[in-house]
Amino acid sequence: MVDETPVRPGTGGIEIRPVTEQELPQWDRAVLRGFLTPHHADGTEARRRMFEPGRWLAAVDHTAGGSYVATYRSYDLELTVPGGAAVPVDGITGVTVAATHRRRGLLSRMIKGDLAAARERGSVAAVLTAAEYGIYGRYGFGPAQRSAGLMVDLQRSGGLRPGLPTPAGGRVDFAPLEEVRKLAPELHERWRRTQPGALSRPDHWWELATGLHLLPNREWKEPFNVLHRDADGQVTGLVSYRVNGDWDGASPNCTLTVLDFLAVDRPTANALWQLVFSVDWVRHVEAEELGPDDPLPLLLRNPRGARPHAAQADMTWLRLLDLPAAFAARSYAAPGRVVLDLTDPQGWTAGRWALEAAPDGTGRCAPTEEAPELALGVGELSSLYLGTETATRLAAATLLTERAPGAAGRLDQLLHTPIRAWNPDMI
Repeated sequence: MVDETPVRPGTGGIEIRPVTEQELPQWDRAVLRGFLTPHHADGTEARRRMFEPGRWLAAVDHTAGGSYVATYRSYDLELTVPGGAAVPVDGITGVTVAATHRRRGLLSRMIKGDLAAARERGSVAAVLTAAEYGIYGRYGFGPAQRSAGLMVDLQRSGGLRPGLPTPAGGRVDFAPLEEVRKLAPELHERWRRTQPGALSRPDHWWELATGLHLLPNREWKEPFNVLHRDADGQVTGLVSYRVNGDWDGASPNCTLTVLDFLAVDRPTANALWQLVFSVDWVRHVEAEELGPDDPLPLLLRNPRGARPHAAQADMTWLRLLDLPAAFAARSYAAPGRVVLDLTDPQGWTAGRWALEAAPDGTGRCAPTEEAPELALGVGELSSLYLGTETATRLAAATLLTERAPGAAGRLDQLLHTPIRAWNPDMI
């Protein structure tokens, strides 16, 4: 549960409590200050659209006139796991602690209370985007996905290879924002079921992405939106992009930045990339968010014309909360069995667990008294859960310990996925 302990002597006069809807303006200022963003406009209306009582927290310093010195909020999401099932997870965001109040345990009080409440609500795991690498491991989180964005030099790459398959009878059309708001959410729902690691997008995600409501710390300019429809008129893809309008003297030298790219099949993706690579004046295509298995470089005449984007990094961090539910939900590449000795800073998942998979791809994780074959923390297991990281790599980095020879490799065989996990969205 959320820490609502009354302020007592020795606590420094700081109370952690849920905020009310009427307090959103003050919370808005505090979260922007925490993210080092000047408060040049009021984001209360956008915050109100997201507000859920009990899930927005503030640390209130009663010795400083009731000022907010830390913020935190969480909301419900669904995570697609290998095999296509979706599990409920706790999305954590808006986490700040004022520079004047660090090292006082404020984040620990907020996150531990929220994770405990998430377990009670039935969340299988918690997810967040970590601005700093060293913070969340101590609460059982581990990096579970990586972004794999690209910068493509059109001249060097030679553009797309000719003859790439596209949907017969399909078409691409520019779409106004009203049409995107109407059609894109359902498209994303279909797409996310095909991509392990993808997260659901709440209604407020689309409101912010399409400019219906604005947050003062997010610059928004209307993008170009293109929808792809198949021969039957069903929407099968979307690309949103901006073009910066740069010139080199009298010659155009523009960069096209892809903001969102959804395609439910490969031919649709090819058709959308053909549109992107045909825009006049564009000399570079920037796609900051691509999955690690996206074949875009191989679609080019010269794949060396694509280089990794500077923003490539660990993205979604995961914290398993319910091992039986989590491992029963996903599918498995091969049958097998590995016994784990797990540590957990909160104790929720600590102990010995037998992870086993059947030949039909189903599996389970159950407590056992057997001798362990691998010893690791819940953060490391969370990094392995979606199949992006490997146990053999973690063992080489001394982040887990093999108690039985070959156990790390056997766990990798169980958890391997043909498509690596990817989530294009900041949480």
